[in-house]
Amino acid sequence: MDFNMKKLASDAGIFFTRAVQFTEEKFGQAEKTELDAHFENLLARADSTKNWTEKILRQTEVLLQPNPSARVEEFLYEKLDRKVPSRVTNGELLAQYMAEAASELGPTTPYGKTLIKVAEAEKRLGAAERDFIHTASINFLTPLRNFLEGDWKTISKERRLLQNRRLDLDACKARLKKAKAAEAKATCEGDTVPDFQETRPRNYILSASASAAEQELRVAQTEFDRQAEVTRLLLEGISSTHVNHLRCLHEFVESQTTYYAQCYRHMLDLQKQLGSSQGAIFPGTFVGTTEPVSPPLSSTSPTTAVATMPVGPSVAGLAPPGEAALRLEVTPPASGTRKARVLYDYEAADSSELALLADELITVYSLPGMDPDWLIGERGNKKGKVPVTYLELLS
Repeated sequence: MDFNMKKLASDAGIFFTRAVQFTEEKFGQAEKTELDAHFENLLARADSTKNWTEKILRQTEVLLQPNPSARVEEFLYEKLDRKVPSRVTNGELLAQYMAEAASELGPTTPYGKTLIKVAEAEKRLGAAERDFIHTASINFLTPLRNFLEGDWKTISKERRLLQNRRLDLDACKARLKKAKAAEAKATCEGDTVPDFQETRPRNYILSASASAAEQELRVAQTEFDRQAEVTRLLLEGISSTHVNHLRCLHEFVESQTTYYAQCYRHMLDLQKQLGSSQGAIFPGTFVGTTEPVSPPLSSTSPTTAVATMPVGPSVAGLAPPGEAALRLEVTPPASGTRKARVLYDYEAADSSELALLADELITVYSLPGMDPDWLIGERGNKKGKVPVTYLELLS
């Protein structure tokens, strides 16, 4: 192998000069060229973007794959440029176990039939989760990872190069300062008489040294300015990175919304199936409707229809267009009134409604032609409409 000894010696000399300059700056023995405030702000914003992008990326990976061993395995496959093997989701694995349990325990028994229905729902949930993970990885994780492995590495390389150019510039400034100081000292001492033991006067040598230092300084200043401009352009590109990450974040939220909407729809279908089958197994427990119903939270009367799972706006909003909200039908006793415990606080929308406080007891009854989602509630001398989903009927 052919080594260029002159280049090797030159590189070693440059490295040594930078090391000396850096050390003297740390001990406060050398001046340091400061960057302007705008440039420092760009550096700080770039560092902050990089740090938070790393944290968001890592935590999103944890969200999509909670198993650390699986994450390590996927990381190794990616580094080896090999395809990550398909992995069964937890929902799909649960569905498999439920189906096998139903097959062994009896698929024609009530328990076995229910296991099969729940297994099918869990399988659909697992498939929805798989689609969500795939979409989120492509639309969100990949752009973040590309920034850290691409743009940020370029920015870091140019910043290191700028740091070297600054050390060279400050070292040239220090050499010029020392040369001018020596020249001024020689001039003050009147050392203008040639030394016949030498070929040139000493002050002439010092003047030539100062001129060479000035030339080196001009070259170093030009290189530093050029590198500072390159680095500045890359740092200003962080704004474009923010715009790109914002678009990716919107896509991530969209995919997550779709995923939870699918899960909500699958569970409503399952709830409807289980409600109808449970009504056949336990007669008189439920009043069948054309809408999905929830399992009872509490019931003391075998002839009472109870289905209490309040669906707030934030959950109901996930249902696709045309999907009906949970409804509830209550068959009042012969006496017409009964006691009910309030499950959640409720603020009356107008004067026709009765405000409720959690855990209080009220008297409720229904009137002919009323909406089945509402009852008339009484508390003392106050009376008004109350939503059925906020109540647990007691007697």
